[in-house]
Amino acid sequence: MREPSAAILADVVRLRAEQSPDFDVVTFEHASLDGGATPDERRSYAQLAERANRIAAALLARNVARGDRFALMMRNHPEFVETMIAASITGAVFVPIDPRTRRDKLAFLLRDSGCRGAICADYALAELLAAQERGPALEWILALDTGEEAGSMRGADALGVGTLAEVLDRPAETIDSRLESANDPLQILFTSGTTGDPKGVVWPNARFGAFAGLGALLGYRPDERPYTGLSLTHGNAQAVTLGPSLALGLHCVLSRRFTKSKLWDVCRHHGCTTFSMLGGMATAIYGEPPRADDADHPVRFVVSAGMPVTLWEAFEKRFGVGIFEWYGAVEGGLAMKPIGQGPIGSFGRPLPGLEMKILDDQDRECPPGVQGEICSRPTGGRAEVEYHGNPEASAANKGGGIRRNGDFVNPGFVEKVLAEHHAVSDVFVYGVPSASGAPGEKDVVAAIVAAPDTRWDRGVSASVFEHCRKGLEPNFVPSFLQVVDEIPKTASEKPQERFLLERFAPDAPGVFREERPPR
Repeated sequence: MREPSAAILADVVRLRAEQSPDFDVVTFEHASLDGGATPDERRSYAQLAERANRIAAALLARNVARGDRFALMMRNHPEFVETMIAASITGAVFVPIDPRTRRDKLAFLLRDSGCRGAICADYALAELLAAQERGPALEWILALDTGEEAGSMRGADALGVGTLAEVLDRPAETIDSRLESANDPLQILFTSGTTGDPKGVVWPNARFGAFAGLGALLGYRPDERPYTGLSLTHGNAQAVTLGPSLALGLHCVLSRRFTKSKLWDVCRHHGCTTFSMLGGMATAIYGEPPRADDADHPVRFVVSAGMPVTLWEAFEKRFGVGIFEWYGAVEGGLAMKPIGQGPIGSFGRPLPGLEMKILDDQDRECPPGVQGEICSRPTGGRAEVEYHGNPEASAANKGGGIRRNGDFVNPGFVEKVLAEHHAVSDVFVYGVPSASGAPGEKDVVAAIVAAPDTRWDRGVSASVFEHCRKGLEPNFVPSFLQVVDEIPKTASEKPQERFLLERFAPDAPGVFREERPPR
């Protein structure tokens, strides 16, 4: 029988449950949602171990074999973490999918990863069922009834959808770990698909186990209390907050979603000493009206990926925090700029054992001031990335595209949805430097040729934006619609982005932004 390993999620939780069963390692706070009307949900190591074991038993009852994939679609609920651990116990592979994902993209992700089943929240169930129409059909679905959307579970029984509550109410004998080693896969995290369809990056159990080391590199103390409002379907929340906390025995706090207006209140209430943010989040936080208690909180430092250089020092001064800047990618590569080291605006140096360069399309190093692609590999070695079912992509491993709020936007998904609107004849999606000023971040612009006999006005724009919000994830919804007579193209029909950029300005004629009522 395999010896327990600190590199395996299930082993870590079970060992900690034996040593410190009552330690409440994860708090899922609700004050940012409803002002505290709903009590926070806390999980001790013992609770995580027991509930994960029950989910593991349910997976085995559904004939889930080692290496089988299943989708995991929900916001930051306790059941998300418990299901992760259950996958680690059974040797199954979970595929985290943003619960806002719409049916076309969702169908692709399910099909590409070969998911046999799914565990989802009730508010994601309708899109999940609709995605089945694009095939292939899932063999089983377990849904979490959150009560957040009235009627979302109606008719679920008739469709063969089971409930996670029934699984968690049913005691189960201890399931022995079915992993052979820490190199067995734990999850498939999809890229956003900037140069084609999204690609699923296979993360072994050992990758999750390495997050304890990341916590040490970030300078987490034994009494650290990390916080995040980022989704657990994103690698950042797992790597910076959840993973180190489970491994190192830290109290961590998670919100359902990021909230700029209640961020500091959450940190004060729970005694959080650090939190994680991406790109434009810094501008959103800084844009809140100044308060006398802006620096009155327990936060020592912020773990940032994409702090705007123009905001950096003002952010630190106003809120009384240090900025620990870093860079990491789902595929690999890691650089860090500890507080007070290196120039403002840098994401630091690669860790020992890694080399990082900016290369052009011919793999030549770019001179200073010339834009290229960040490339990382082990020093003197070769970078290896496993994309699920895609050996060609694993060999090529090249990225790019529109980065927005820490995610990469696939223009193809946006263009497809826009092309389905009756007022759109032709469309091309590109990016412009973000108004937030976050380095590398872009706002999304959709250049549109109106359909014949369509008189474009603010009413048509409002209809197009509404159509986008129904068919796209929030980060994919264009920031601007740029209505043009034609989209400039080459002889081979390739859109010429530079000419659109020359004409673009937020207040230029024919440019529309969404007019949403203030909250």
